[in-house]
Amino acid sequence: MIMNHKYLYLLPLCILMMAGAAFAGNPDRQGEAGANQLLVNPWARSAGLHSLNTSYVSGTDALFLNVAGVARIKKTQIQLAHTRYLEGADININALGYAQRVGKSGAFGISLVSFDLGEFDLTTTDNPEGSGATFSPSFFNMGVSYSHLFANRVSVGIMFKFVNEAISNAGARAFGLDAGVQYVTGPNDNFKFGISLRNVGSKMRFTGEGLSQQLEAPNGTFEYPITYYQRTAEYELPSQLNLGMSYDWLLGKTNRLTLLGNFTSNAFSRDLIGGGMEFALGQNFALRAAYKHEIDGQGTLEATLDNGFSGGLTVSFPFRKGSDSRMSLDYSYRNTKIFEGIHNLGIRIDL
Repeated sequence: MIMNHKYLYLLPLCILMMAGAAFAGNPDRQGEAGANQLLVNPWARSAGLHSLNTSYVSGTDALFLNVAGVARIKKTQIQLAHTRYLEGADININALGYAQRVGKSGAFGISLVSFDLGEFDLTTTDNPEGSGATFSPSFFNMGVSYSHLFANRVSVGIMFKFVNEAISNAGARAFGLDAGVQYVTGPNDNFKFGISLRNVGSKMRFTGEGLSQQLEAPNGTFEYPITYYQRTAEYELPSQLNLGMSYDWLLGKTNRLTLLGNFTSNAFSRDLIGGGMEFALGQNFALRAAYKHEIDGQGTLEATLDNGFSGGLTVSFPFRKGSDSRMSLDYSYRNTKIFEGIHNLGIRIDL
């Protein structure tokens, strides 16, 4: 058993080796990825920390950031979340997360994320001003994960995800993979370290009847139509690597102040660095704030929209006195350069 635990410490190195393969390339690849909805955090608790809590994120929030944290639940957790993305742009995100402990140390998780982009006027070459018809794009992501906790020190996890982007007559699909590791040490388990590799998978390409066009046959002898299909360019998923650490200061028996830092390496955009803090008053209340900075990205047109400050809070209460079952309400806000920021709301139930 001791020998097996020694091998666990090689897991972060394995994740880094995987990341090296995923991020190999040159800076000219920046901006070539698609499916950027995979980088939008739908969960309010971790969004309040600007997704910088790679080291200790847990439960259904970990389904987005570091799947290794799913194993750090007591029994069952269900979360419903709603995001008003770029307030004023009429973009809404709805998400469902479910995590269930399996056996003594394992946990199974499912995440469903759907984007509501609103309705758009349908225009064609024959009706460039629109015909009165509308269409609504569909962005949908689904993930299935398993994570395992070893002796409360090291947790590892892996997630398989399905990505779909579609309109009524064309669509693109891909399969992706997330992997993560969390390590806990210290006299009171107060030092934490985490690594996550996200969105490594197949390429996407739009196909469908919407990319077809019917033209006359090139041979003038016979008059018959021929359908031509346009081939679209492939694009990759927005892969990223997160490295994070945190330290807990215990204030009394139940209160906690956590300081955290995180570095994000993006395969198709600039790298990010940030830090934050979280204050927890027992299990009933938590207040958090963070700041994220895009390296060499400030003041440029290509800079990420939600750089800067974020904040959030959690109010939690048991279903009955002395019960381990709880309901928690989460809220977060992220400042953006355009529109009026990003608002996240979430309801978590722990059973």
